[in-house]
Amino acid sequence: MALTKFKLGELIELIDERNSDNLFGADSVVGLGTQKEIIPTKADLDGVSLTSYKLFPPKSFAYVPDTSRRGEKISLAFNTNEEIFLVSSISIVFKVRREEILLPDYLFMYFNRPEFDRYARFHSWGSARESFSWSTMCDVEINLPPLDVQKKFVAVYNSLLENKKAYERGLDDLKLVCDGYIENLRRNMPCEKLGNYIERHDNRNFDNKIKNVKGISTSKNFREPTSKVNRNELSNYKIVAPRQIAFVQTTHNEKVFAYAFNDTDKSIVVSSVNEVFSTDETRLLPEYLSMFFNRSEFDRYARFHSWGSAREVFTWKDLCAVEIPIPEMKIQRSIAAVYEVMRTRKKILERLKAQIKDICPILIKGSLDEGATT
Repeated sequence: MALTKFKLGELIELIDERNSDNLFGADSVVGLGTQKEIIPTKADLDGVSLTSYKLFPPKSFAYVPDTSRRGEKISLAFNTNEEIFLVSSISIVFKVRREEILLPDYLFMYFNRPEFDRYARFHSWGSARESFSWSTMCDVEINLPPLDVQKKFVAVYNSLLENKKAYERGLDDLKLVCDGYIENLRRNMPCEKLGNYIERHDNRNFDNKIKNVKGISTSKNFREPTSKVNRNELSNYKIVAPRQIAFVQTTHNEKVFAYAFNDTDKSIVVSSVNEVFSTDETRLLPEYLSMFFNRSEFDRYARFHSWGSAREVFTWKDLCAVEIPIPEMKIQRSIAAVYEVMRTRKKILERLKAQIKDICPILIKGSLDEGATT
């Protein structure tokens, strides 16, 4: 048999380099997602010293040891970029030190499986918070095929990643076109208060019939709730009917205007703290408004106009005061058509991400089977 068993600690080493010279600013700070990807940070960095933050260099890994409240998953990411990021001082950063035995990309495939999430949760310890420590990570036993077998299966995985990146680039290009078009409208035609075109809704799920409960993500769409939800106790949740929009009032943690447009044919329920509204579709299409909300300029606007002490909020009143260009319906429909293309591409992208996630266990098993017979 050509498989070799190692303890992970024999192949990896800790990185504990800090931003002590303050060479990296807030733009370099990232978060670590349970989907095993780098995400925008949710931390409020206003006035925070970044000197204790850890450097997260290319080809290194970072994870959050706390696994208690992350949906039975471990937050971990692999830096495939060419730039150095910063992560919180509570994160653990490490790299592969024996690349002649273990490819970093292969190790990421190993981590990017539900089996590893289950392993990390089972081997997490603590009272108030359960954590998957560095020593426990080093105790992980891993069977490895020869390097040439690892390279073969990593090449398959990376080809899928390149396909995903191509779709992401296409989405970015479409968004850039729309952003530029809306900015041109904003500069060249009068703007009107949004409150004249939208209507607030507070319809509750009193009969508890709707079980389709969702959260609202910083990516500006509906997502599965990150916290445990009792689907038998949704009577106080707000209903978001088809073609209605919901948004999160707090901007303190999210740093963006987190909203979602229900472009399905089924009602959704969201937390009662969120706002829900519809547009007067004879004058304002929700797709056009969604494209306006998708702009980074609007995120900055919402943050600047958020108020509060313990939590900064962008309220319904603040939303109604927003001034936007309202072009003729023909123009709105053309932008809505682009929105539909983006929506379709996003669905394809989500399917690609799911396929990549699902294929990691298959690739690892295939590499082990081939390695065992080599």
